[in-house]
Amino acid sequence: MPLFWKPYKSDISAFIDELKAQNPKLEEEQRAGRALLWDRPIDREAVAKWGEALVPQAGYVYQTKTK
Repeated sequence: MPLFWKPYKSDISAFIDELKAQNPKLEEEQRAGRALLWDRPIDREAVAKWGEALVPQAGYVYQTKTK
């Protein structure tokens, strides 16, 4: 390693670090926003019914049936 070696920090990483320093609650707000849309309990019964309702797709969907 050279004597004056500094670890590289990209512009994006520097921007994100600066943004977090300006708004310390940013990550908490992001987690709250994610919880609104994505972190929900899964209804396993509904998922099972959805899986049973799927119709298998033919190998080549544009092929006309001759029978």
